[in-house]
Order: sequence, then structure tokens, then C-alpha cells
Amino acid sequence: MRFLFFDQIKEMVRGERVVGVKTFPLSEAYLNAHFNRAPIVPGSILIEAMAQITGWLVIYTYDFKTSCVISLIDDVEVASDLRPGVSLEIHGEMIDTNERASLCRARIEKDGVAVAKAERFVYPHFPNDDPDGLRERFRSYGWPAFEETA
Repeated sequence: MRFLFFDQIKEMVRGERVVGVKTFPLSEAYLNAHFNRAPIVPGSILIEAMAQITGWLVIYTYDFKTSCVISLIDDVEVASDLRPGVSLEIHGEMIDTNERASLCRARIEKDGVAVAKAERFVYPHFPNDDPDGLRERFRSYGWPAFEETA
């Protein structure tokens, strides 16, 4: 079982931004017996979705030659009333980056209205010895190879 908390990447610009989509069906494993009378999408899953999409932005920015692990999340707000079946758009932005670490922020929107945000994600970088393998994993998830546009 893979726990990816976005279904599709719609847009990705190296070193700048990423936009993804996630639909939360009631069949998601983590919703089994979670508030079974009136299930809601856990706030921790929204935070994880923002962390995952910005982490992939970092990896993509460095052409899959680096991996990253989140070390800090700050200034977070999440909705507490999102029901299964909702489809959300996840926006990530790279604020600053260098060879050692990246600083990102993210927000989640429902019908164009922000329902969650995190103003700071800090990702220290680690060398990746298998960039081709990481690139292939990115593609195997069904995400296209984005090309830079001039």
C-alpha cells in the first residue's frame, strides 16, 4: 500500500511551484473506523499532502539527484470539517533553496478557497545515489515528465 496524498500533478515548474490534486474517497484505508458515524479528513493528512507535494518539488528541482526529509513545519492551519468525497487542489511554492536545504510553503484549496496552509516547510537535502531510479518512481506514480518552458 502506498500512502501518497495527492493523485495527480497538474503543474510543476522547477525551483518555483507545483500544483496537485487529491480526492479523498471514503474507501481510503485511514478513514476506516475514523469517526465512523461522520468521517472527516484528518488534519494530519492535509499537512502530509502539503509536505509530500513540496518535497517532490524539491526533488524535481534538483533533477532527482537529491532526496529530502522534512525537518520543520511552521504556521499551520487546517480545516476540521472536510468530509470524504471532497476533491482538493494542493499548491506548493519554493521560497528559497541552496545545495543544503530548501524552504517551501503550501496551501490547499477547495473550490478556489483556502482550507489549509503551512507557511514554512524546511527540507535538508541528502545526496541521492540513484537519480534514475527516483525519476522512474516519479513517473511510475503516473506523473508526467515536466519540461521547462522558456
